[in-house]
Amino acid sequence: MTRRTQRKLVSLIIAACFLLVAIGQQHGWFGAVKQTAVQNQPGLYTVTRFVDGDTIAVDMHGHDETIRMIGVDTPETHKPDAPVQCYGPAASSYVKHLIGTSQVRLEADPESTNRDRYQRLLRYVYLPDGRLVELESIKNGYGFAYTQFPFTKSDQFVAAQQAAKTQVKGLWTNCQPFQLNNGRWQTEDAV
Repeated sequence: MTRRTQRKLVSLIIAACFLLVAIGQQHGWFGAVKQTAVQNQPGLYTVTRFVDGDTIAVDMHGHDETIRMIGVDTPETHKPDAPVQCYGPAASSYVKHLIGTSQVRLEADPESTNRDRYQRLLRYVYLPDGRLVELESIKNGYGFAYTQFPFTKSDQFVAAQQAAKTQVKGLWTNCQPFQLNNGRWQTEDAV
């Protein structure tokens, strides 16, 4: 095969590729491929149950894994030997509504440990649109910035809590939040 024939063949192959791409775009072939890739993207997990406002369970490769959200603490609803706290059910309901049936993306924090003392995975939980569930909960008054342990987004979470408090949102309106000696915030028991 001569060099001239090789160049013509390469040009023909390139033209055919461009033609296929143009036809594929016109018929939406690549949109379906993109959607399938997003649905099957590694790191996206289906929520199997909502434990409370700061804890969920996901299907992680066929195993039910409990996820404790990094940097947020919501009023208690299921703590053994403890009463339900003011705004606990509302915080749980908010997170359940916020996530809905969406898959979530989980992300570890380099400053945090991998698991807590209850062996729950510690992760940031992101919605498909990129919003961070923990931050949404804090800024809308459904939880507190949980700064007892180091994490990279602590300044952002504390600022969101201060804004929610200043704007009297959520639990800052409906409860009487107080700070414990260790700096942790919580609400009074529900009536």
